[in-house]
Amino acid sequence: MKEATWTSPVVGFILLSLSAHPKLEKTFFVLMLLRYLVILLGNRVLILVTTLDSRLHTPMYFFLGNLSFLDICYTTSSVPLILDSFLTPRKTISACAVQMFLSFAMRATECVLLGIMAFDHYLAICNPLRYPVIMSKATYVPVAAISWAVGGAASVVHTSLTIQLPFCGDNVIDHFTCEILAVLKLACADISINGISMTVVSVIFLGVPVLVLSFSYVFIIATILRIPSAEGRKKAFSTWSAHLTVVVVFYGIILSMYGKLKCKDPLRADKEDLSDKLTSLFHGVMTPMLSPIINSLRNKDVKAAVRNLMAQKYFTQ
Repeated sequence: MKEATWTSPVVGFILLSLSAHPKLEKTFFVLMLLRYLVILLGNRVLILVTTLDSRLHTPMYFFLGNLSFLDICYTTSSVPLILDSFLTPRKTISACAVQMFLSFAMRATECVLLGIMAFDHYLAICNPLRYPVIMSKATYVPVAAISWAVGGAASVVHTSLTIQLPFCGDNVIDHFTCEILAVLKLACADISINGISMTVVSVIFLGVPVLVLSFSYVFIIATILRIPSAEGRKKAFSTWSAHLTVVVVFYGIILSMYGKLKCKDPLRADKEDLSDKLTSLFHGVMTPMLSPIINSLRNKDVKAAVRNLMAQKYFTQ
């Protein structure tokens, strides 16, 4: 490939995907397609039941509906592009900035939303008498809207800083999508400002929610252990454990991804190795796929709502 000077990351970038490993492309295409269909089906069902069943019109299920919608948006912004890259190696992408913005915005919003959901669980378990007053509709709806707005604002900052960088020479992104960390490796200028910005955002969107999660979980565990009846402890833990599982999967992978940002050596052609790319791919589909499964299979209210919805559809036919 001829070297050229690239001044904009949104025109003429090529996604390498798995073209260096052609034997894996067909296998991963099938796996990704199946998982994407599961994501769409599972999250749409969760949104549907939390919307139509009046018994689920509570803050917890409102946040779950937001989380499901967010997961659909995130995967739809990236998975079709990934599937296409498996069929068309070295796929040219002209809307790199848009895909980068959507991906980062959804992840940042989910970090905030999971922290809010942890606080909601804390109030429900540790302060049940005050819960209806504190977490009223006038509170939880604006809080959810703010989480979306804050995630979008953070993404605007990072995307703007990235597209202003000069890109020269290699225009091949060794990744499945226009992931910010992969794009930054192609810049032929100092990315220390981007690194500082990423660190600040990591503290805000990862550090702060993790602190909220940690303190909430300590109080939740302490409260559950003080419940006198075994049945009461089991019910409280069952309600909380689904959220805990999703949080562990989400934060475990995202911390491993965004903790790897390093200052780029412009004299060295940095290529993201296969393990890093597969970690990113795993994170992109596993959390949205597991979330509705965990929250439905471990939740009696959601299972009952699904059964009622199916029964109503059956009798109306």
